[in-house]
Amino acid sequence: MDRLVTKTLAEIYLQQGHLDEAYSIFKILSERDPGNVELKNRLKELEEELSLSRSTQLTPPAPKKIQNLEKWLDHIRERRKP
Repeated sequence: MDRLVTKTLAEIYLQQGHLDEAYSIFKILSERDPGNVELKNRLKELEEELSLSRSTQLTPPAPKKIQNLEKWLDHIRERRKP
């Protein structure tokens, strides 16, 4: 895979929404060229975007949680009916 590690491939991954893959490539490129400020900035942006997307995936918005809990409660009430 080392031959395929290019900035262009990382950008393609970004355009397709594959943030983890893009991050991995930018990280490799940054390690190869530690003085490249552009790569460092892209890594920082991706880190922020990845942490944001992961935190929103793990914790759904409160209204969604409430909706799910209300459905569960309705099912429980239905089961308890004689």
